[in-house]
Amino acid sequence: MKNSTLLASLILTATASTGAIAHSSGHEAVSLQQVVSSDFRQDKNASRDNYRHPVETLKFFEVKPTDTVIELWPGGGWYAEILAPYLAADGQYVAGNFNTETEDEKKKQGYRVKAGKKFEGWLNDNRSSLGQATTVTFEPPKFYSLGNEGSVDTVLTFRNLHNWAMKGHLQPVFESAYKVLKTGGTFGVVEHRANPGMDAKTGYMDEAEVIALAEKVGFTLVAKSEVNANSKDTKDHPKGVWSLPPRLALEDQDKEKYLAIGESDRMTLKFIKNSQ
Repeated sequence: MKNSTLLASLILTATASTGAIAHSSGHEAVSLQQVVSSDFRQDKNASRDNYRHPVETLKFFEVKPTDTVIELWPGGGWYAEILAPYLAADGQYVAGNFNTETEDEKKKQGYRVKAGKKFEGWLNDNRSSLGQATTVTFEPPKFYSLGNEGSVDTVLTFRNLHNWAMKGHLQPVFESAYKVLKTGGTFGVVEHRANPGMDAKTGYMDEAEVIALAEKVGFTLVAKSEVNANSKDTKDHPKGVWSLPPRLALEDQDKEKYLAIGESDRMTLKFIKNSQ
């Protein structure tokens, strides 16, 4: 991450371009494009914008700067670098993070605990730029609660459904998202899109099955977007979706082939919670 902070760079940009008024929180209201273009983001993350289309995706989900937004399993924080600063002035970013307080010695050395602690460290190190951004422990099957019922505007998940599906946790995850959302709130899903009949172990999910499950727990599908589609992705790779960038699980084997394909073909689905 570059040395200049988001707060300093965006205040200058926002004031010059929009005449934005400083808020009592000390944060400036900034546009989504300003956040995405800021040098607060890591270069390695910004370099993937042509595959992940953050501005278009978040506009499709109609994320507003006044929203309270939960992102499920932010991982390395790719979207957190955008969402948390965007919501800092008038909204709030909440990460459904891994459990970092486990007493299991084996799990303490595992990916999830390490990734969760690294993410918490990032939040603390950048507190001046992230407003009231915080975390809630969300790790099925032990931790499903995302907060008080009907308390948030938007729940988002990016490329995580297959992880829960492989463990049989997908329906309760959807139910948790439904419960925490306000009536009319948005559940936004981006996921690797399977060909019919593919197993979740490949990292791809069947779009029709995802929609059916969301509707089963009470959501209504209101829109689909092809903004994250990739027609070059044949989905028949030796190591599933992880054969493709950014993972490139086969390393140098057919590397140029997979780089030419690019990142996976993805569904982008917008659901809302109806009144009961």
